[in-house]
Amino acid sequence: MILGLLDGRPLPRTALDERLAALRNGPRSTALPRPGSSEDRQLIRWVAQVLLTEALCEAVAAERELPVTASVTASVTASGTASVAASATAPGPARLDQQAAVELGSITAAAYEGSAAVRAVYDSVTAEVEPSPADVAHYRALTGRPPVTRWHLVLPDGTFEADPDTLPTALAEALRTAPPGEWVTVGPWTALLLATLAIPQDPDPAPALRDAARRVAFVRWLDRERAQRLTLVEGLEHPGDPAQPDNHHRH
Repeated sequence: MILGLLDGRPLPRTALDERLAALRNGPRSTALPRPGSSEDRQLIRWVAQVLLTEALCEAVAAERELPVTASVTASVTASGTASVAASATAPGPARLDQQAAVELGSITAAAYEGSAAVRAVYDSVTAEVEPSPADVAHYRALTGRPPVTRWHLVLPDGTFEADPDTLPTALAEALRTAPPGEWVTVGPWTALLLATLAIPQDPDPAPALRDAARRVAFVRWLDRERAQRLTLVEGLEHPGDPAQPDNHHRH
């Protein structure tokens, strides 16, 4: 009974059994499928894929000599068998926002959140990924909105900023036509237009685009590494594999 093969070396199933036991005895156990059901077998496959992803990244982290807070445990024993601990995590798991988790996919997201080695490999693989100036410009062209105008006004009792459209119409029209630095009185209102400010409505998109590009790059890299270095075993196939018997869609 093995979890799978990493570079041809068997990974013991112990880690899977321990992870499943923790889930079934945890606070969300009542939300899990009935043991022995098709849905339960899919859960087992899903957890197995999370563990295999962690084991693969632990091996890569060791090969690249990456700093990982927890010890890297996907190592080859004296007998030639690869071992993987039930969890290799930093003190306190990471947390992804909903968009990041969707873009990574549930298996990779769970491995990223739970394993310091996965996070270290992610940082290494994606360190040089940056959105191109053309990508940033294209995003701005699709989503950008014109700056919002704000007036910096002086009143007899102080200063404040306001959208011109929120001021009394007569006062706004008088301020627009008044010479710079001249006080305007309209009815009960007296004001001076000190400056016109253009406030950008959209923040710099580069950081968000960079994060998205890095997630795409990591998923592609990880898919290649999985295909080249992991061998799955019967019963622990990917839950989305159309060839395995429990992958069916019901309405």
